[in-house]
Amino acid sequence: MTRRFLASAGVVGIVVAMVWLPRVPVAAQVVPLAPVKPLIPAKTAKPWTAPRTPDGQPDLQGFWTNNTYTPLERAKNVTKEFFTEQEALKNAKRAAEAEGEQTEPGTVADVHYDFTQFGLDRSQGGMALNLRTSLIVDPPDGRIPPMTAEGQRRAAARAEARKRMGAPTDAVQNLPLSVRCIIMDRAGPPMLAGAYNNNYQIVQAPGYVMILVEMIHDVRIIPLDSRPRLPQNVRQWTGNYLGRWEGETLVVESTNFTDKTAFQGASANMHLTERFTRVAEDVIRYQFTVDDPATWAKPWSAEVPWKKTIGPLFEHACAEGNYALANTLRGARAEEKRAAEAATKVSK
Repeated sequence: MTRRFLASAGVVGIVVAMVWLPRVPVAAQVVPLAPVKPLIPAKTAKPWTAPRTPDGQPDLQGFWTNNTYTPLERAKNVTKEFFTEQEALKNAKRAAEAEGEQTEPGTVADVHYDFTQFGLDRSQGGMALNLRTSLIVDPPDGRIPPMTAEGQRRAAARAEARKRMGAPTDAVQNLPLSVRCIIMDRAGPPMLAGAYNNNYQIVQAPGYVMILVEMIHDVRIIPLDSRPRLPQNVRQWTGNYLGRWEGETLVVESTNFTDKTAFQGASANMHLTERFTRVAEDVIRYQFTVDDPATWAKPWSAEVPWKKTIGPLFEHACAEGNYALANTLRGARAEEKRAAEAATKVSK
């Protein structure tokens, strides 16, 4: 959750109650965006040296958020790489207000919980003010390169396979991986923000970096030694990742993905390179490059500012509290039963 308030009260000296206070609607707030000079634009950043861990590595530890209203791809009607600070604030304020707008009764949005009511909307996460018009920095047009013919064929095959699977409510296997609490996009890799729970905790130890992901409480344990990669026939949801230090930057290379995750339509042979550089006391510059010749004719790269935030991260009990999944399937079975009973009556 983006902001947390913890209140405790003793009852007979041993009972402690935790109270999570709701926030006022976002429309009534000033969007708490803080300009991050080393990232706006990145080319003008002044040199800054990160503090060191006991074993001498750049210290990335702490709680961070990659909250942002900046889209992955540049809008087609935008032709420049950076907004002015005034334009960026205006766009962020508009997006924050849209999150708090009243929904139309009876719609899907209306029956889903209100992000602003529970402090989940992105504007309450203390994000950095990013002047970029897209997270993608290469190609220069800020957009994902066109797919190769092979990538298009694979995308068409996936779409056809989804049709053959039937309606999402026919079986749990037809529902998205995130709905089934298997994997969510905050963990990635690459690690990109979603609607809420965009927080991370980084812990370093000799030979390892650990990244705890708030959404679905995934953990990435990144070894920094020279161990060999997994065999090509071993595939994992988040890939096989190995890290190393290049000066001030933690570089993580991931391979051995599964075709069931398919980031932006990528193949299982996607090669992902991530870079974490602490460029200020309260900012990490997160960069990633996607290299997948089976999907795109050339690699493409993006950059996201991570802003220091307040911990701790509370457990995201996804499967444990996922009543919607069972209820969705239960409702589908009830509808099928009613339809069958109605058909029987008509036939008589």
